[in-house]
Amino acid sequence: QVQYVESGGGLVQAGGSLLLSCAASGSTFSTNAIGWYRQAPGKQRELVAAISIGGSTNYADSVKGRFTISRDNAKKMVYLQMNSLKPEDTAVYYCNAPRGNSVKSSWGQGTQVTVSS
Repeated sequence: QVQYVESGGGLVQAGGSLLLSCAASGSTFSTNAIGWYRQAPGKQRELVAAISIGGSTNYADSVKGRFTISRDNAKKMVYLQMNSLKPEDTAVYYCNAPRGNSVKSSWGQGTQVTVSS
């Protein structure tokens, strides 16, 4: 099972930017689509961005045009560039491999993103 470790979160003012990183272990990383998820307090975890094996990307409407997902298969890394951050982006961010409405691996610790107004 591939394990994921997220980093790069922090406190930023509205309008600011952050780059999140996701480091993966295991030999099957390059054969998986990868998604960035987030969970805000009191809300369900949601998928905000995904990237396929071939590099095709999809975004939730709430982040489209502001977030960019990318991957480096050689380094087993996935990134989420977040620009024009809003207070409603405040959440713990996780990465994982989607499988239908679920995911393939156990959840990691995530990385906290806090956007102040």
